[in-house]
Amino acid sequence: MIVETEQGLGFGTVIVEPEYREDASPEKPLKKVFRLATQEDFEQLAQNTELEKSAFDFCMNSIQELGLSMNLFAVESTFDQNKLTFFFTAEGRIDFRQLVKILVKELGARIEMRQVGIRNQAKMCGGVGRCGRQLCCSLFMEKFDPVSIRMAKEQGLSLNPTKISGQCGRLMCCLTFEYDTYCALREKFPKIGKTVNAKRGQGKVVRQNVVGNRVAVRFEDGIEVEIGIDELTEQGE
Repeated sequence: MIVETEQGLGFGTVIVEPEYREDASPEKPLKKVFRLATQEDFEQLAQNTELEKSAFDFCMNSIQELGLSMNLFAVESTFDQNKLTFFFTAEGRIDFRQLVKILVKELGARIEMRQVGIRNQAKMCGGVGRCGRQLCCSLFMEKFDPVSIRMAKEQGLSLNPTKISGQCGRLMCCLTFEYDTYCALREKFPKIGKTVNAKRGQGKVVRQNVVGNRVAVRFEDGIEVEIGIDELTEQGE
């Protein structure tokens, strides 16, 4: 169907069945739906796709000729083809004024060059993560929260960058999903190195199993045993 967007009219696809809503105002303002898509609209959509492909190829050639250090990865056309937006990543600021002049002359439309971060590129391009599922950022995430190596440490994950980095090369966004839960659960655990007393005797905590609600204790005879934290009768210094 044809709907209202920030860039003017756009072609949309219904993915959820209509539902009845109460009079309460929605959390976000709802855009207007103009009409069901016609055969002409589908033909226009196909033309837009071809335009985006040809504009991408032309822009790539122009970037190489001008020697610009930028990575073009997507082109989007408004439904009426009045404006083309070129998305790219780059290490720093790029002077693309000459490139814009070339594109306007060749394509005859308004041109916008939009530099985005590497995480935004992954969100727009999509893909499959190491978990085997569609990338969270392209599936449901609307904004990027800060991710730190501390989150991986708190969850007992490998600190190997290749294992905790996403398609974008940054730390995986999913490290934030359970971080607060791990922090809350870990508060009731004896710290690693803490001397504790159990039925078997006295020993030191060497590992924590937060999910299993257990800790690994090394006793004075050198044997390690995993024990539930509720089985620790006393914690010493």
